[in-house]
Amino acid sequence: MEAPNAPSNLASSQNPKPTISKSSVSHDRDFLNHLEAYLAKRDGVDKLLKISRYATKIILASSIVPEDLALNRQLKSFESSVGVSRKAFRLGKFVQDLNALRNSCFDSREDLILSIIAYGGEGLYMFVEQFVWLVKSGLIDAKHSRTLQKISVWAEFFGYIGSISLKIRDLNRINEDESRLLSTIEISISLGLKYDEEAKKVQKLKEKRLMKRLSIVQDFADGLMAWVDIRDGKGRLSGPLVISSAGLLSALISAHKNWLSC
Repeated sequence: MEAPNAPSNLASSQNPKPTISKSSVSHDRDFLNHLEAYLAKRDGVDKLLKISRYATKIILASSIVPEDLALNRQLKSFESSVGVSRKAFRLGKFVQDLNALRNSCFDSREDLILSIIAYGGEGLYMFVEQFVWLVKSGLIDAKHSRTLQKISVWAEFFGYIGSISLKIRDLNRINEDESRLLSTIEISISLGLKYDEEAKKVQKLKEKRLMKRLSIVQDFADGLMAWVDIRDGKGRLSGPLVISSAGLLSALISAHKNWLSC
């Protein structure tokens, strides 16, 4: 927690207090407290399950464990159970997409359309996944499974198309903001002026750009898996090892983002 700002220079000189920045708090934060906060989030637990599932799928796809061993059957059972468990974490999650769309500010008509595709697609995907989970759990007749899964995967795929498009536009805005700041810094240097604040803003933009690029990579990986599901596992880049690796990459990126945000 940051120390409160002193009301005046006089007060600060009479009662000096160490200033603690947010960055120092995040670096010095106790690991177990951070882990507790991470595991308290639905997305935190979900991504750990996703990591374990796709790591297991990679082991199975790479034939490290022979099929005639009991361990192979145990890994398949574990992977299937984790897949069903993850669907339970999507209960009510579509509300996040509805609120994100409702609270978004649109700079142009293109942003509005892409946001509807991104949040609408993901929201519909999350909504339908609740019924897929009920089918997997045995509450809904299995005859509806294929129809629900087709609706789900198509909605997911279009959601990723919209999400990637929005993030690419965000990257362009970040690059433009960085160019303006760098120009301001160059002018400040030529005039012998300070530019500490501008330098800090440039650093923050670089960090933001890195996270945005990682998010795009994650969406591409998830989009690839959705496309393979649409094609029923046919076509190029549909091998089990490739898809499992894409799933693990997506899970690691998402887990990293969630860790930083909590």
